[in-house]
Amino acid sequence: NPFAGLVSHLQASWLSGKMRPMEHRVAQLEALEHFLDDKKQQILEATASDLGKAPFEAELSEILLCKNELHETLINLPRWLKDKQVDRTLVMQMGPVFIRTDPYRMVLIIAPWNYPIHLFLAPLIGAITAGEPKLPVPWPEGSQQCRALERDFLISLQDCFAVVTGGVQETTRLLENKFDYIFFTGSPPVGRIVMTAAAKHLTPVTLELGGKNPCYVSDTCDVTNVARRVAWGRFFNAGQTCIAPDYLLCTIEMQEKLMPALREAITEFFGPNPRESPDFGRIVSDKQFRRLRALLGSGRVAIGGQTDEAERYIAPTLLADVLHSDPIMQEEIFGPILPIVVIANMCEAIDFINSREWPLALYAFFSNDKTEPSQDYTCPVVNQVLERTSSGGFCGNDTLMHVTLTSLSFGGIGNSSLGMHHGKFSFDTSHHRRCLKREMGWELLNAPHYPLYSQQKFGVIRTTSKVTRKNDCTLL
Repeated sequence: NPFAGLVSHLQASWLSGKMRPMEHRVAQLEALEHFLDDKKQQILEATASDLGKAPFEAELSEILLCKNELHETLINLPRWLKDKQVDRTLVMQMGPVFIRTDPYRMVLIIAPWNYPIHLFLAPLIGAITAGEPKLPVPWPEGSQQCRALERDFLISLQDCFAVVTGGVQETTRLLENKFDYIFFTGSPPVGRIVMTAAAKHLTPVTLELGGKNPCYVSDTCDVTNVARRVAWGRFFNAGQTCIAPDYLLCTIEMQEKLMPALREAITEFFGPNPRESPDFGRIVSDKQFRRLRALLGSGRVAIGGQTDEAERYIAPTLLADVLHSDPIMQEEIFGPILPIVVIANMCEAIDFINSREWPLALYAFFSNDKTEPSQDYTCPVVNQVLERTSSGGFCGNDTLMHVTLTSLSFGGIGNSSLGMHHGKFSFDTSHHRRCLKREMGWELLNAPHYPLYSQQKFGVIRTTSKVTRKNDCTLL
């Protein structure tokens, strides 16, 4: 296998023990922060070249979110690394019982192309925090400039990282090797391939996949605000976002109200000709462009629909009269196209959501019918959608914003993902080692569980095995 030597080299780095000290981890995290600061302009230029991404969008989604995660990690790492004391039974009071977070020996990170900096570095931050050797595999499609920046930086950190760039063939050969953990971000079909390869070595995985994220709009919403928030979430990064609203569910009456409001929002954001807007991106590759252009045949183009293959440009597009069976409803769109599916009421919307695979994100728009902001978030509409459905993440009256909080884990359920990360949740992906230390003395405490067995001995064990809580002086 062409990567066997590389894997062995990283395993040797782990065995040397140099990645375990907190000081080493902090130094790597600080180096990553310096990279984001020192290479900021190159990152903005690279994302513009690879994805046509606006500098504002790139700095927000690629740099700021990574720095927020870095800051939280650097602040909390000493506390996270402390052994966690747990409750003990009476017979175990003489020695410490604790959980220690240990690193895996080798972590493989397979990163996507749509957010080439953030989705490459975020899991890397978690692996650095845990003290693990890392082998990142950046997916090459349409993100060559960003990958070159990342590769040069990681190579400068020497033994702690190795970077492999390539496509399906290289990744397939790499997955033949044994890893201790695999973190993959991509599509469900490729996720199944990764999980199959991991199963051969009984390797645990985190799979951040995606799917079709529904967005339910109730009849009583503020239509202007809904249109602006939905348009921003759908067309951010030209729609190439795994948590973007993938389709709208609303009544025919709300559809008629939303059409002009969405048209107005698109014009407000990108001008009368979005092709000329510096704030609207491009599709990452010719392959993705052709796939998206074919999806425009679903339903009826109500807004947008213009394309330019030379620029890989697809206008912000709204599709009406979309049927459940249309091609665009059979796969994640991952582009600047938003279909509207008409339903009769909220219950039908919930049934429609539940009839499909669990989504990575679910959005619901509702109104409390008050002109002033309210602290009352107990709206029956949003509560019913929240309680009667399931999804990786949920956001009421907005889109995408839940992912900006490192205090919330990021991940899905079912077909949309397996596992989670972000901040402390990334650190907690490490191995949780269960530890007990006992003295060699006090042998009488062990006597009840030694042969010869008796009911009297079992009674002693049963009594002393009950858990005592902290500050308790009596058995529960």
